[in-house]
Amino acid sequence: MQTREQHIRRERATSNICTAQVLLAVAASMYAVYHGAEGMQRIARRVHAQARMLAAALAALGHRAVHARYSDTLRLRPGPRSSDAILAAAAERGINLRRFKNGDIGIALDETVGPADLADLHRAFGGTGRLSAAAPGAADFGPLARTSAFLQQPVFHEHRTEHELLRYIKRLESRDLSLTTSMISLGSCTMKLNPTAAMIPISFPGFAHVHPFAPPQQTEGYRELIGRLERWLAEITGFAACSLQPNAGSQGEYAGLLTIRAYHRSRGEEQRDVCLIPASAHGTNPASAVLAGMKVVAVECDDGGNIDLADLRAKAQAHAARLAALMVTYPSTHGVFEEAIQEICGVIHQHGGQVYLDGANMNALVGLCRPADLGGDVCHLNLHKTFGIPHGGGGPGVGPICVAPHLAPFLPGHPVVLTGGARAAGAVAAAPFGSPGVLPICYAYIAMLGACGLELATKTAILNANYVAERLHPHFPVLYRGARGRIAHECIVDLRALSKATGIENDDVAKRLMDYGFHAPTMSFPVPGTLMIEPTESESLAEIDRFCEALICIRQEMREIEEERYPAGDNVLKGAPHTAECVTADAWERPYSREKAAYPTAWTRAHKFWPRVGRVDNVFGDRNLCCSWPQGAGPPAALPLA
Repeated sequence: MQTREQHIRRERATSNICTAQVLLAVAASMYAVYHGAEGMQRIARRVHAQARMLAAALAALGHRAVHARYSDTLRLRPGPRSSDAILAAAAERGINLRRFKNGDIGIALDETVGPADLADLHRAFGGTGRLSAAAPGAADFGPLARTSAFLQQPVFHEHRTEHELLRYIKRLESRDLSLTTSMISLGSCTMKLNPTAAMIPISFPGFAHVHPFAPPQQTEGYRELIGRLERWLAEITGFAACSLQPNAGSQGEYAGLLTIRAYHRSRGEEQRDVCLIPASAHGTNPASAVLAGMKVVAVECDDGGNIDLADLRAKAQAHAARLAALMVTYPSTHGVFEEAIQEICGVIHQHGGQVYLDGANMNALVGLCRPADLGGDVCHLNLHKTFGIPHGGGGPGVGPICVAPHLAPFLPGHPVVLTGGARAAGAVAAAPFGSPGVLPICYAYIAMLGACGLELATKTAILNANYVAERLHPHFPVLYRGARGRIAHECIVDLRALSKATGIENDDVAKRLMDYGFHAPTMSFPVPGTLMIEPTESESLAEIDRFCEALICIRQEMREIEEERYPAGDNVLKGAPHTAECVTADAWERPYSREKAAYPTAWTRAHKFWPRVGRVDNVFGDRNLCCSWPQGAGPPAALPLA
């Protein structure tokens, strides 16, 4: 199947799934896989018993629990000892407690809490540290008690040892074609190297074990890292201020548009709600504009893939009274540098709008030019694209926004931790700095490369993309080029004429690439019937040549169909991908050989990636979802927590 998320209906889009942080969800799911329902209940019972035991011990000291029913969290009304004294005593013991506005204190327990922690809490409230070993009374959840079964599927009952869990995770990992196998040429997604040296620091306790709402005096090092990173990103983009709060590029788009709307409101121009979006803009832009409460108006492109200036001027004039913003991607998603970008920005400013410059393609700009100098007022950056954070599998993404001085007061704020502008547009993430746990990756990436290294990376990315375009051009048309015949950091290969001649669609090419050991490029975006390729700066010449050779071989397979050596409906491309089960079956009735199907090149013999699923009907699958786990195969019904 096509492993891309670009199912976006442009101007009619109402959601943007690129915000999903799948990697974090997978980590959480593995916790459930290992423990299963019984383990989760056992943990919950233990934590709840500790909470009851602590509540009883603190009640004996005169500190009353506000709620009669609770699970793992207590809200206590201090008695003989003041809130300030309790919080100070807990902090001396390395424990942070929550303080409510009325002076109540909150304590949240989890499975990592042990007897020593409970004793420290007891002392902080003025006790001796000696608690009764038995939890008083039975759990009482009343109508909230769960009695229904959960986690009944076999996967939650088959991996009870670390060895088994490790093998299970490895089996899943082996089904994915990742950067450990070959280059991933997704256009507009920048699937580059995530340096090991930059990844290691996120496991350091000083970064990994910090709560987002820890007191400022406990996070001075983290604050320094965050401050430096904000200044670096502002310098790279040429803007005045930066917010790291948005958790993904799509959320950065949303935050940037909210900032623009807040700016317009501050000037008494609340009616400004029209967002112009060129056809060459990043695919997530329309959804973000709709979510920000804007009306999307599309701007046409000319035959060269550039924004049609006449159409832009006409629509900016027509919507002048309500024009809020232009969302423009530079270089464009067509893979070219818009030579009229400053003129484009000028048109929008002339009619009172702001320019949102999408930073999805910043991998072609860093060190060479800055969005602010192009005329932008705000841009987002994909730290999970341009700055080394892992991008595959849905995250973890970080999409900070950088803004011009007049927009700085409206940067996202937070109700708990003071951050953002003086007239903040509101929070866009639960934590004040979004996903700070992964910020050390891009900090290390920028620090190690330095200004010269970042510029060299950008130049290499552009060079690699132009090399791919030139190698493929004799075999496939390259759709758009700049005035000097060059492209930016990605190219669009046009298959439409070949599809008419052979019946082979870009879906078929994508599926056949799996047999060659490669992930498909971005398909049908931004132009239907095409493939968009971005090699990044991380790939060696040998790997880029190997990828190009795979596509050239596929072109030869298409030529065999043109020459009628194989039927248009039954050939190696229409049969792809070929699984191990398929090529080792007793029966083989296809007009091409098993060897041609599974081992089209020498390198596939040296290291073969086997697709796990053969040809499927994409449209039918999208419209007919079904559960794949065995029904009725689970263990006995779950027990109530009490």
